[in-house]
Amino acid sequence: MHEIVTLQFGQQANHIGTHYWNTQESYFTYAGQEDSPVDHDNSFRPGIGADGTETYSPRTLIYDLKGAFGTLRRENALYELQQGEQPRGGWDGSTMSLRLPPIAPSRYQQALDQGIEPPQLTTDTVRFWSDYNHLFYHPRSIVQLSEYELNSSLMPFERWSTGEELFNNLDREHDLLDRDLRPCLEECDQLQALQIFTGLDDAWGGFTARYLERIADELGKGCRWVLGSQDGRRTSRERHVLQAANTAQSLFEMNATTSMQIPMSTLPSSLPSYVQLDPASRWHTSALQAAAFESLTLPTRLRDADTGHTTFDELETTLSNDGKRGVAAVKLTAESPDRLRNESLANGHHDDRMANGLTNGTTDNEDEHSDTSVNFFPELVPRSNTGRTLGRREHIFSSAESSRGHWRDVEDLSHANDDTRDRRLANHQTRTSYHQTQLLFPTLSSYPKIFRFASRPEKLAMKASVSASTLVADRIRQLEQNARGMIGLDEREALCDGLVTMAEEYEEGWSDDEDNEDE
Repeated sequence: MHEIVTLQFGQQANHIGTHYWNTQESYFTYAGQEDSPVDHDNSFRPGIGADGTETYSPRTLIYDLKGAFGTLRRENALYELQQGEQPRGGWDGSTMSLRLPPIAPSRYQQALDQGIEPPQLTTDTVRFWSDYNHLFYHPRSIVQLSEYELNSSLMPFERWSTGEELFNNLDREHDLLDRDLRPCLEECDQLQALQIFTGLDDAWGGFTARYLERIADELGKGCRWVLGSQDGRRTSRERHVLQAANTAQSLFEMNATTSMQIPMSTLPSSLPSYVQLDPASRWHTSALQAAAFESLTLPTRLRDADTGHTTFDELETTLSNDGKRGVAAVKLTAESPDRLRNESLANGHHDDRMANGLTNGTTDNEDEHSDTSVNFFPELVPRSNTGRTLGRREHIFSSAESSRGHWRDVEDLSHANDDTRDRRLANHQTRTSYHQTQLLFPTLSSYPKIFRFASRPEKLAMKASVSASTLVADRIRQLEQNARGMIGLDEREALCDGLVTMAEEYEEGWSDDEDNEDE
């Protein structure tokens, strides 16, 4: 097996994780059905439930603050704690329990428990990520950090250093790797990767950076992918400055301990007409992020090489330039599967524009914003009156594309991979890999109706692409410039020098003149 262990840190990450795990659960097949193309053993651990029956639960650790779990409890219908929770310390005197009023389960959760058709969810009825969760988690997967409370105004969990300090204190007291992570790793036969969902622009960035540092110290190098969420909403200047400083520290500190970081805005600067979401709803924004990451990494969970199976390590080989480029940008395109197939049959081929500009190593910024893709990378510079982004033309060094549905004929897909491999060997052109499966993305009852197509399909064709390009370098350089005025003097030199070094990896052996010569 090639197991994937997931770590989830904070509210946005756990909303993403809930959509992700609900989707994984939907791939299970049962007696009398065809075998699922997804290998569940990669992401789920076998176990024995409280009644002695065999169970499957996600290979995940879920960290969040006090009050963030809603109605989710460590003990559930499948798993009971072997021992009751005991207070730590030597106190043997009398105690008095203080209990807050219990949170009433949502109507959606009540319907799931009763096995009946659940009501339609809305932004008003979703209070917590647990309100639309479909799965039972193992008790060890639930880790509440009671030192901070969700949405507290007295002790806000917002500064990078706050998360760093919290991890250091907890790890000193409990050794979090031994207590939480090591049991998960010991259940794996051949660990494929750690995938981490976290925030980059708040205190969770500091918590995650120190957690990954401990992992690297204990386990050495490994395949570790970080989906780092950034708040894309407009905010006050003071908060924007704080978020930018947090993001700069997160990207720099995690660069040495991760193999790939994928920053994803909660609200992309430009959305195609078929995407409609509420920017204030984590349920909405996380659904779009989860669809992109789940589709991008789907090949790492497939059973058969004939359906496009690959591994995280193989994706890294395409993207990272021997480990030197550890930050990448993600795009997502969605389409009605029937319309996609009909267009393919009518035309006899697919429009090259469907490749999101990833086939020739360069993109025209004016066309980039007129296509049907969602670009999750934060916008760097203002736009002119014509809508064109100001700045240099983007050059793509490497990219990987994962599509679900009939985007390409099998023969075209094979030729595309052969062609890019031959060009790379011949003249060091863009590294590109393509993977395709006919397993469509399910829009479950727990998934918000953010994709609006006239046919209202229950499943969607999707194409997710990840690329290392000069756009990443521009973003890192912008963060470095901002950090000079926001970070303390003691940390500024190492941080800014480190960010400059990271950006330079996306410019080595290339200049704007080369693209001009090609044209």
